Amino acid sequence: MSVALARAFRVISSLTLLSRVLGLVRDVVTARLFGDTAVGSAFAAAFAVPNTFRRLFGEGALAAAFVPEYASLVEQDPRAADRFATFTVGLLGLVTAGLAVLGELGLWLALSMAEAGGAKHFSILLVMIALPFMPLICIAATLAGVLQTHGRFGPPAAQPIVLNLCVLAAAGWHAMREGASVESAAMLLCASVVVSGVLQVVWSLWALRSHVRWTRVISGVGDSARNLLRRWAGAIIGLGTLQVSALLDVVLAMWPIWFGATMFGVAYPLDEQSNAVLFYAQRLYQFPLGVFGIAVATAAFPLLSRLASQRERFHGALVGALSLSIAIALPASVGLMLVSGDLATTLFGGGSGFSEEGSQRAAAALIGYASCVWAYACNQLLTRAFYAMGDTRTPAFISLLALGTNLVLNLSLIWLLREAGLAWATAIAAGVQTLILLIVLSRKHGVRVTAEAWRRGWKALPCVAIMAVAVVAVLRIWSDPDAWSQHAARLLVCVAVGGIAYVAAAWTLRYRELARVLLRRERTSGD
Repeated sequence: MSVALARAFRVISSLTLLSRVLGLVRDVVTARLFGDTAVGSAFAAAFAVPNTFRRLFGEGALAAAFVPEYASLVEQDPRAADRFATFTVGLLGLVTAGLAVLGELGLWLALSMAEAGGAKHFSILLVMIALPFMPLICIAATLAGVLQTHGRFGPPAAQPIVLNLCVLAAAGWHAMREGASVESAAMLLCASVVVSGVLQVVWSLWALRSHVRWTRVISGVGDSARNLLRRWAGAIIGLGTLQVSALLDVVLAMWPIWFGATMFGVAYPLDEQSNAVLFYAQRLYQFPLGVFGIAVATAAFPLLSRLASQRERFHGALVGALSLSIAIALPASVGLMLVSGDLATTLFGGGSGFSEEGSQRAAAALIGYASCVWAYACNQLLTRAFYAMGDTRTPAFISLLALGTNLVLNLSLIWLLREAGLAWATAIAAGVQTLILLIVLSRKHGVRVTAEAWRRGWKALPCVAIMAVAVVAVLRIWSDPDAWSQHAARLLVCVAVGGIAYVAAAWTLRYRELARVLLRRERTSGD
């Protein structure tokens, strides 16, 4: 792994860690405020809808299509790069603003047909308030891709900090309003999300002031624009699978509120609390994925794009990034599964937060999601590897297969496992997608990374096994905690013991993947 990639990973992961910690605080505050109630489910849905479009049109898909083309223009013709950036941001603004307007009109029609004062009416209203965040955050995400191409990884990674601070400020303002209802708090927090979108766009433009000269003239970028649109269409499908799967989970979890207590005349297994339970379980597995898994893929993508024509160096960079992803995501998967009960109870239960049943349901869903954190991380990286080589169709087709698998499993497993069935469906589909991506990458493009990544990463397995034994020992010795404080204390002990055991095992077995990135300073071009 190159020093440039290691440095970028450290910057992204450090700032992402800060933003995720603030995001976790935000989730704890909102969970305590809304609990596992219909209001909590409605707020979770309103928050999820614009963020899904952000990942589809901005942060993931467009960046994957935009960065390789823009990076090439920056090196060959900086003026053309400025025109191309202007074209892309303008096009994205028009498309997403148009979608937002159409969405608001559709929601207004649905609102007019919903019973005033009911859970469905309130949920639709919250989505309407939050939807303007969608075009704003899509533009901010694209500006982040421009910044990353110029080696500015700090400002993009810190963008979510603005969102979290705005939501926490709104929650603090609500706390000072005596007698304010929980419904008014939900509307206030949704409005604060939109404000954060405006601030993120302004901040990103300010950070780009010395890198891009925005222009009204966009002539001469026709070939680049066509390449962008072609890749973008494939990237929306390829990188959007996890996001679309999450949105399907929202629809199925919100079914009792939006559509009623039955599906095709059969009693539905979920209830009005299901989306809140599912949303907060997702937030917990997304913490390590966002801090480390997506950080690796984000840092590696510009490098892979530059090395696409140099197959040996491309192979080495991809193997290094995959090895690092496994070193982080595999213990995260196992650790989250083991401490799921204590984690859900500590963060969301107790006091005015989730009920005991809600905490247990969230823990069950977390186990399902957490089982494949390693697959989510690898999929982000492998899909970007295809894009770096200019192939958007293959990962798009594979993603459609995974999405179909997920939908079938969703509709099957909810009848057996309730919300946890949605989580397990997402995890199984992600694991299948990882396997297919590896096989096709080898057979179609000759990039055979599996054997090399296994050679470098097999030591992760005994390290994780030792960590798991240590955590299970703590859970067995300290069994059946009664109070919230005991769950919190046992969680802290498990995290400390598990972390020490993993690091000690890695040191003993000479498993150095983390040290390569976190400690390496010497100049080198690769592994």
